[in-house]
Amino acid sequence: MSIDSSPLPCSILLLSGGRGQRMGGQDKGLLDWRGLPLIAHLQRLVRPLTDDLIISCNRNHDRYAPFADQLVSDDSPDFPGPLAGIRAGLDVARHAHLLVLPCDVPQIDADLLADLRETARRHPQQPVMVRHGQFWEPLICSVPTALRDAVQSAWHTGERSPRKIFLQLGGVGLECPADDPRLANLNTPELLQTPSGVSE
Repeated sequence: MSIDSSPLPCSILLLSGGRGQRMGGQDKGLLDWRGLPLIAHLQRLVRPLTDDLIISCNRNHDRYAPFADQLVSDDSPDFPGPLAGIRAGLDVARHAHLLVLPCDVPQIDADLLADLRETARRHPQQPVMVRHGQFWEPLICSVPTALRDAVQSAWHTGERSPRKIFLQLGGVGLECPADDPRLANLNTPELLQTPSGVSE
């Protein structure tokens, strides 16, 4: 499926606000992979899809700014997790849907994003999450911005799991193969160094 066949307008949020614990505390989105920072690979892929590209980051704002139309940060200083970044993205998104990607999946491709947007177009009032085998990928998702108040409400009751919240809000799955290499998380120094981005 080509990108052009999926006309759903969307804001896009790239999550790069974590502690980087598995990277020794380094800012993961700025780490090099195949000659470019991880964030640059995602930005290059999604830039043609939106006029509202948002990056969630909690440090190095000056280095992230050239890659985004907007920057957001968590409203708490203690790295409260990816849901905080999603909340911040929903608050500023300019379109009716927010497509979310973590910064450590640089092998995501245009076909998967087109499928995600098409699934969201067919389920305009529900969150859409990638699912492979028995596993949900709640950080590879599309969220209607009309759900921002429901997400905020869940946050204020203490929920921190995007997967649980999205399922409670009627989330649907975009099925991918169980071992889809496009979904590989390059979240350790070793994975960044392997040519394929997957463990040997």
